[in-house]
Amino acid sequence: MRIGQGFDVHAFGDGDHVTLAGVRVPHHRGVIAHSDGDVVIHALCDAIFGALALGDIGQHFPPSDERWRDADSRQFLRHAATLMAQHGYALGNADITVICEAPKVGPHALAMRENLAADLHSEIGRISVKATTTEKLGFCGRGEGLAAQVCVLLERR
Repeated sequence: MRIGQGFDVHAFGDGDHVTLAGVRVPHHRGVIAHSDGDVVIHALCDAIFGALALGDIGQHFPPSDERWRDADSRQFLRHAATLMAQHGYALGNADITVICEAPKVGPHALAMRENLAADLHSEIGRISVKATTTEKLGFCGRGEGLAAQVCVLLERR
C-alpha cells in the first residue's frame, strides 16, 4: 500500500462559477488559475503523485507551459490514473475535503464523486467528497478563495 496527501488553494476572481471535481458549480466568483483552477482535482493529483513518489502536479503540468492554460483538470487526473496503473497500483480510497464558506458543495458531491470515479477507473464507493468551512477565519473564511485537501490510499494490483 501507498498513502499520499495533497492540498491546493485558489483565490477567487472574476467569473460566475468554480469547477470542483470537474463539476461546474454556480458561484458569484470564479478562481484565478492557469488551468481551470479545480482545487479538488489538483489536490487529488498531488496525493496520487505523492503516493507514487512522482513529484507534484506542477512537475507534470507546469503552469509556465501554455499548453495547460485554461485546461480541463480532468485530463490531469486521467494522467495520474495512467501512472497509477503503470506502477501497478489502483485506488484503495480517496478522502476529499473542500474548504470554503461558499459555494455549497453538498448538492454537487455525487456528481463530483461520479466524475472522479470514472477518471480513476474506480468504484464510486471508494471516493468521499465532503466540505467544511473555516468558521469565517482566514482567507477562506473571508471569502477570498477556496481550498481542498485529499488523502489517498493506493493498493498494489
